Amino acid sequence: MNKNFVAINYIQCNTDFQERFEQLFATRAHAIDTMPGFINMHVLRPAKEGDAYLIVSYWETEQSFKDWMKSEAFISGHKRGFEEIAKAKAEGRPAPMTSDFKIYQVISE
Repeated sequence: MNKNFVAINYIQCNTDFQERFEQLFATRAHAIDTMPGFINMHVLRPAKEGDAYLIVSYWETEQSFKDWMKSEAFISGHKRGFEEIAKAKAEGRPAPMTSDFKIYQVISE
């Protein structure tokens, strides 16, 4: 099956949160795995300190990705990360991580 659509989430983590971030992914709920149109995902650790983690997900269509972003499975799959951000905010601290999605069309394999 072709990987027609790619979404990349650039995650900046505070240095003291990196281990926790990796733990969250290592114990993830796998909610995305059952979404219609989902093909595969890679979680990439930056080789250089200060660079972003990359979460690269492959989809059959852009609509499949958009449906994931609006789904209960998305909320469930990100619940623990959202809780970490809310906890920091409640304690008056900056968010331990930030996220920036970018989307791409595959033009060559």
